Amino acid sequence: MKTIFRNLCLVAIAAIFIQAAPNNSKFAGVQVGTITYSFREMPDQSLPAYLDYIVNAGISSVELMGGVVESYLGVPGGDAVRKWRTNLSMDKYKEVKKLFAKRGIKINVLKLGDANWSDEEIDYAFRACKAIGAKGISMEISEASAKRMAPFAEKHKLFAIFHNHGQPGEPNFSFDRVLAHGSYLRLNFDAGHYYGATGLNPCDLITRLHDKIVTIHMKDKTGKNDTPKDQNQVWGKGTTPIKEILRLIQKEKWPIECDIELEYAIPAGSDAVKEVAKCVAYCREALIGK
Repeated sequence: MKTIFRNLCLVAIAAIFIQAAPNNSKFAGVQVGTITYSFREMPDQSLPAYLDYIVNAGISSVELMGGVVESYLGVPGGDAVRKWRTNLSMDKYKEVKKLFAKRGIKINVLKLGDANWSDEEIDYAFRACKAIGAKGISMEISEASAKRMAPFAEKHKLFAIFHNHGQPGEPNFSFDRVLAHGSYLRLNFDAGHYYGATGLNPCDLITRLHDKIVTIHMKDKTGKNDTPKDQNQVWGKGTTPIKEILRLIQKEKWPIECDIELEYAIPAGSDAVKEVAKCVAYCREALIGK
């Protein structure tokens, strides 16, 4: 009887440890994460709810949208925002870092800041980035933003990370010109938008600029030359070479995080958490076969 009781206790203890074990969405050396924008359609938009969404989707690393963090920290509306940002203690962002760490989640990138902000607010964004433990702040790509952000990134020794939408399809667009404005400028390369706008294989650009890419936004789309063109699809239904991208990074051992950005229409009866979890499984199967 004692032996049976002891064995039952061991099983119970093991179950507790299994349930408490943090997520690990790093597969065969490739870190798969998500941008919290993926959960924009969930009913509760509070930071604690986002933590649950991330954990329940099986994710261990994120690009965190700044809006949800600032809301959690009590950002005011109107003209008081600038004063609030420039006077906020960075201990508040350190507390957010601890909240995520307790759930086994690393904040890789903080999407906070804008080229139109004041100098003091841009400094705030970089200080928040450092306090929260991220590699850099992300924003929309443009040469004007690159010129504006370069000296601040250099000052804080953190990356200013630029995200593309359809700009690569424009005749005069150049990633290289953007990156040339500073040594701390990097890319959040959106492979789906790139493919949808150009029809070109994203792997070729990733190979050429891999040392300038911090993260890749992963989504499945139809390409520029498909019918219909440039349309978001459930993963596996489009023609974006998602598996090829993942396996390229795996093969080359590049430290590039692949972040799921959920943009296709969520099927009836499902939700964003379930769909992100499906995308995680898609990545895992591509990298380790199960």
